[in-house]
Amino acid sequence: MRCMRGDTAAATWRKARLYRANMQPVVWLGIFLIIVGAALVLLPTLAKHVDLSRVPPWIIYVYKHDGFYFVTSPLLIIISIISVIVYILTR
Repeated sequence: MRCMRGDTAAATWRKARLYRANMQPVVWLGIFLIIVGAALVLLPTLAKHVDLSRVPPWIIYVYKHDGFYFVTSPLLIIISIISVIVYILTR
């Protein structure tokens, strides 16, 4: 962050520290979403080796046919649709 006209160096550092503090929740959300995405990418590989039939189908749905594995989460799809609708309505 550059010093703006009339700002002292200390004021600029305070603004930068406040900006970093405001971004902290966004960073944690990003890390959480990366972990969830990695887990969802690894689910088909996990489904080949572990029996996921005991998991309720509304959490994880596994489709197996001739060596083809498709794993999805209906709950995640519903949450995504709701979040898109809320985003569109609040814009």
